[in-house]
Amino acid sequence: MGYNKLRAGIRLMFWGGASFEEESLKQGTGKFKDTSILYSPADQIMEEDLKRWLEKARRIQWDYKNIYKRKGILERLK
Repeated sequence: MGYNKLRAGIRLMFWGGASFEEESLKQGTGKFKDTSILYSPADQIMEEDLKRWLEKARRIQWDYKNIYKRKGILERLK
């Protein structure tokens, strides 16, 4: 998980977020299964969504460490 401060607001990112199967998270490009959501005013943040995503981020893990060794193939851990 990470975030970026942008002019338009704060972008919250989840590197394995494509596995979360959440419609409100925007799919990233590429092979890293990343997703993000942009919040401009703070009152847009839905606490229940955020709690659910954080729980999924703890539970769903991908093996980014060995992606080079596997020639770009990303495997799920656990």
